[in-house]
Amino acid sequence: MPNNSSISEFLLLALADTRQLQLLHFWLLLGIYLAALLGNGLISTAVACHHRLHTPMYFFLLNLALLDLGCISTTLPKAMANALWDTRTISYAGCAAQLFFFLFFISAEYCILTIMSYDRYVAICKPLHYGTLMDSRACATMAAAAWGTGALNSLLHTASTFSLPLCKGNAVDQFFCEIPQILKLSCSAFYLREVGLIIFSALIFYACFIFIVLSYVQIFRAVQRMPSEQGRHKAFSTCLPHLAVLSLFLSTVMFAHLKPLSISSPFLDLVVAVIYTVVPPVMNPVIYSMRNQELKDALRKLFGDILLRHQ
Repeated sequence: MPNNSSISEFLLLALADTRQLQLLHFWLLLGIYLAALLGNGLISTAVACHHRLHTPMYFFLLNLALLDLGCISTTLPKAMANALWDTRTISYAGCAAQLFFFLFFISAEYCILTIMSYDRYVAICKPLHYGTLMDSRACATMAAAAWGTGALNSLLHTASTFSLPLCKGNAVDQFFCEIPQILKLSCSAFYLREVGLIIFSALIFYACFIFIVLSYVQIFRAVQRMPSEQGRHKAFSTCLPHLAVLSLFLSTVMFAHLKPLSISSPFLDLVVAVIYTVVPPVMNPVIYSMRNQELKDALRKLFGDILLRHQ
């Protein structure tokens, strides 16, 4: 009967059974990964290099892009390597590290999205106080708090999960290491400690969700009171990308973890996990750049400067 001391590696869920499908999945995941790197990398570079984008909204967008890069880089490279080399293994330390960093990036991302809703609330409902409430020091403090919260949440969950004795084998029913699948391998009653941490994290999650909803209720009320249609359109246009990104993030994560057990299956669990780990990091840059003229202009200028240097 294996335990923590005897387990040196875990077996991840294979994305496909045949060699041809494994190679197909490798090239597909590689294309998705490169698209995420390109999109988030371009947004990060544009915000960092273009002085007109040195505002609170784009500062938090930069943080979001960096977290998306971290999130997708935690899961996809290992999945691609396993598909390419026809293996399923991940070391014990590698599994713990993957779990820690994935939780870290996804928790911090949710905190950043919550802060971004507050930024939009202050910008639209308290425009005269925006410069004071959202100065550079306040923005840096909030961003640091988001990253710190993500790190603390991840550290507690990772330490709690991997302190449990594992006696039900080493096969993880997912293509990356995540808490529910590791808990299935535990035979200890102490797993209730981790369940308690999950409940606590869920309460924090819903508290942030309520804060976001209340912020947007106030935003919509303030927009409806604006006298000019142009002003209402401009206010809504600054909120729509954030709402789209937030909806994508929440819908994929909540469906992955709150779907009814009656429709749960290994294949569906795998598909949903791929969606919630891959789709937001790939789509977020597209959503934010689609109708954002300032970002488009910054990217155009960035490419123009690069082309001029090579002439």
